[in-house]
Amino acid sequence: MGRMIHSLLEREGIDSAVALGREQTTGWKDELDKCDVAIEFTRPDQAVENLKTCFECGIPVVCGTTGWYEQLPDVQASCTSQNGALFYASNFSIGVHLFIQLNSWYARFMQAHPEYAISMEEIHHIHKKDSPSGTGISVAQAILAERNDYTSWKEAEAGREGILPIHSIREGETIGTHSVFYRSEYDEIQLTHKAYSREGFAAGAIAAARFLHGKRGIFTMNDLIQS
Repeated sequence: MGRMIHSLLEREGIDSAVALGREQTTGWKDELDKCDVAIEFTRPDQAVENLKTCFECGIPVVCGTTGWYEQLPDVQASCTSQNGALFYASNFSIGVHLFIQLNSWYARFMQAHPEYAISMEEIHHIHKKDSPSGTGISVAQAILAERNDYTSWKEAEAGREGILPIHSIREGETIGTHSVFYRSEYDEIQLTHKAYSREGFAAGAIAAARFLHGKRGIFTMNDLIQS
């Protein structure tokens, strides 16, 4: 993603942003003095330190790394205390966020049909570190917010009553496929989003960087879409 974002920035003639990819572990801090916004797509074990460095340098940062959200309260506090700017998302695809909204509405609609058990499946490339994916968790949280008969999600192929199971698959170079199943004794309803190109994520991250420029605070894709 870092390389693809960098390529798109060059193609569009944007030289006021720096893209941090997972291959960039050193040297990138020197580039912060030359940019107006940073776009961070590294690894879960690097992201928090990178974000705090951006806050300290007064550089707004867009973060697409996932797998670090258990430290989100600490990062939010750091951003706020230093009057920084953070835009974070588990997925920068507009289609994915429409998919999340659709699942929110459909979970509410299907509340009247509890005979349909809900489950999820998410498929990504073998290099992805976090499991389930951040996007899969976001979809699950959108569903849970609308249902009183499901209390939490769990990474598993089969769930217990009140648990939304997420089956995570890592195969080949799959970009990202997320499916939600409503299964009854007699039939099944399936909602699926499948990504065909990573370029859509890169374009969304650049759109987020444009949105974040000149702002202070903490933002998500909902803020971008609503704008």
